[in-house]
Amino acid sequence: MSHIRISATSRDAFGKGASRRLRRDGLVPGVIYGRGNEVRHIALPGHELLMALRTARVVLEIEQDGSVTLVAPVEIQRDAVRRDLEHIDLVVITEAEARARAGQAIAEAKAAEEAAIAAIEAAAIAERAAAAEDAEAAANAEAEGGTADSAKGGDESAASE
Repeated sequence: MSHIRISATSRDAFGKGASRRLRRDGLVPGVIYGRGNEVRHIALPGHELLMALRTARVVLEIEQDGSVTLVAPVEIQRDAVRRDLEHIDLVVITEAEARARAGQAIAEAKAAEEAAIAAIEAAAIAERAAAAEDAEAAANAEAEGGTADSAKGGDESAASE
């Protein structure tokens, strides 16, 4: 099981202006809470966080002031147009909860893979059925003395006139 480690910095400036300055510098404001701990306001590197959030059921190891905290994203706020990360809420989790999240992520990945395989198999079956139908139409057209094109709905030379 792998956790994604991200270094965070504490932040003491709050409000719209402070958050905009952080975002301009490539950081994402966030907050860590839960498990009876004090609420901690942090700033995370935007690109690293964005890449980490692409992982299903991600568990982050937030390194701040020499300590490491296991957290999971609770709420992610994005810009409505650009889809940039605006703010993130993180909740403290235990190692057991982290293992459970990893197990769920594996199960979800397996289910998605099986669904994709089933969709590919269904498409192949439909393609074979369409090919068989085309072959049958061509055979019927030849048996009637015409061509396969006339069986499909018309002669191409007549359509161009």
